[in-house]
Amino acid sequence: MAKEESMQTVSRAIQVLKAFSVHDKELSLTELSHKLGISKSSLQRILNTLTGEGFLEKDKRTKSYKLGIELYYLGNLVETNSHLLSIAKRHMQQLNDQTGETITLNIIYQKKRKCIGYLPAKHELTTFPYISKDSPLYAGASAKTLLAYLPEETRNQLIHELDLERITENTITDKEELQNQLKTIREQGYAITIGERILGVYAISAPIKNRFNEVIASLTITIPTIRVEDSKIDRYIQMILDCTNSISKELGHH
Repeated sequence: MAKEESMQTVSRAIQVLKAFSVHDKELSLTELSHKLGISKSSLQRILNTLTGEGFLEKDKRTKSYKLGIELYYLGNLVETNSHLLSIAKRHMQQLNDQTGETITLNIIYQKKRKCIGYLPAKHELTTFPYISKDSPLYAGASAKTLLAYLPEETRNQLIHELDLERITENTITDKEELQNQLKTIREQGYAITIGERILGVYAISAPIKNRFNEVIASLTITIPTIRVEDSKIDRYIQMILDCTNSISKELGHH
């Protein structure tokens, strides 16, 4: 019963947001209640939550509501990531064909690394990332690449806030050592990790930059360590650097 009530609340919250349009930029509690057929008492709780989270704004004078700035940020995020995905898709497929290994595209979202695209390996033994799955910024090549290229002040503040919990026996838990590794990543232009977040996984990651020279994503090859061949690593590094450079160039980076 509780689950059904929660789903109904989520559904009603979505209805509230969709009630606004070019013609109905501002709506009062009464207008929303009439338009949606939801009682004022139930609606008020939803409006309070949406306002508190920044999805709606309330005019204190007129008591009416309008869409909030948080939706603008989310819209920009969707637009940016959609553009990134549309450009990266072809290059990811080429890298997947060349290596036969899993390829992931990752961004920072809410101070974590989030996977927004992947292509599975062409082998029975493989790694399985999940779209929208997130992980800490201090563990794994994908995350460390993103963290390494943040502006210095932002990076230092994030590291100060991070609690470096041990995820596997290979996870870095010393902040000074983490800073040294991030410096190396910036100097060489890519990251390599072995079993930092998931034991048995070897990962190579490189940054994707936009026209403002900002790193907006990381592209990663993940390989089960049992299949890693030292003779292929240098070739894989060059492949992923070529791939991220091509994507960056299409995004306007020079």
